[in-house]
Order: sequence, then C-alpha cells, then structure tokens
Amino acid sequence: MCLFFITLFAGPRIGILFWWLVNPSRWSSAFDSFIVPALGFVFLPWTTLMFVAVAPFGNVAGWDWVWLALAFMADLTSYTTGGWSNRGRIGYA
Repeated sequence: MCLFFITLFAGPRIGILFWWLVNPSRWSSAFDSFIVPALGFVFLPWTTLMFVAVAPFGNVAGWDWVWLALAFMADLTSYTTGGWSNRGRIGYA
C-alpha cells in the first residue's frame, strides 16, 4: 500500500522532470514563465502534465477542458483519499 502512494505522489513529478528534460521547447511554448510549472510541480502535478499535453501553445479549447478537469480531479483525489483510507490508524473509526 505504501508503494502505491509513493508512486501516486512521485509518479507525475518524475514524469514532469523527464518530459521537461527531453522536450523543454514544448514546456516553454505552453508556459510563459517558470513560476506556473514550478507551482504545478508542487501542488497540481497531474494537471500540469495534462496542460502540457493538450495545450502545446497555451491554447485550451473543446475537449481539452475535459482532460484538464480529469487531471484536476486526479490531483484532488491524490490529496484527499489518504485520510479516508487510513482512518483506522488515525482514530476516526
């Protein structure tokens, strides 16, 4: 179970670092500054990865919003399910 959560939290961040090292021009065309992807790396890694995938020039239209919403839900889920799944350990049950 611990390996699952390590992969869940570290997986997209490793993906961000790898993709940025392999194709930095795509990242520079998707974002104007370094601040937004850095904040995305820390707080919303799945959404940051999906934004680079669907919006290579910073333009989001049509079905791209659905993919971004799913990535945002993945970020929220990764932050909120830890307390519920470990409720027996922290004394809520």
